Amino acid sequence: MTSPAPTALPIAETRRARRILKLLLARYPDHRLELDFASPLQLLVAATLAAQTLDERVNAVTPTLFERYPAAADLAGAEQEEMEQILVPVGYYRQKTRNVIKLAATLVERHDGVVPETLEELVALPWVGRKTANMVLGNAFGVPAISVDTHVSRVAHRLGWCPEKDVDAAEAAIQARFDKKDWVTVNQLLILHGRRTCHSRKPACGACPLARECPSAALGEQDPEKARALLK
Repeated sequence: MTSPAPTALPIAETRRARRILKLLLARYPDHRLELDFASPLQLLVAATLAAQTLDERVNAVTPTLFERYPAAADLAGAEQEEMEQILVPVGYYRQKTRNVIKLAATLVERHDGVVPETLEELVALPWVGRKTANMVLGNAFGVPAISVDTHVSRVAHRLGWCPEKDVDAAEAAIQARFDKKDWVTVNQLLILHGRRTCHSRKPACGACPLARECPSAALGEQDPEKARALLK
């Protein structure tokens, strides 16, 4: 599986993208992936646990999880009920426990317990889609990659880069607008912007640094003071 091919863009659009990147860097200078991890394995497992729950809840349980099961072989050999007790706070903990054990067992079977470093090998693992694979590649291995979650997709659409909820188009659009060396940074910034400012139901447009660059700037709260109250 290969990444969607970036499309050549007019120079005005690439310059606009550079302005957007500068504005986001100014708003979120301490940007980072909000899932805590110390190794590719930890990030892969954390991303699996993060489905349909908050990163904060995942971060609350992973220190205990990885202290008890530090390697893929340990996770693969875990007792279901024992791991479930650790994962209760993340929701759907029974299914997620089964998923983590199966994922770890597959890593042991196919890769000697080591997380692979290619998109093709990652997406061949159970419950690892393109979003998670690109997250691991970009943040754990430093490989230029765009991981499109709901926040990235929403912000990209509102900026006029792609159709709504079209994950492949969002990935290609972002790749086309930014240098490869900036992809991981841009990805982190778009996620933060979607979480803290460009909310799904009521974006804080009146307090958004991208308002002048955004064709959707009239969508949300316009009053600056009320908009600032929406910021997270």
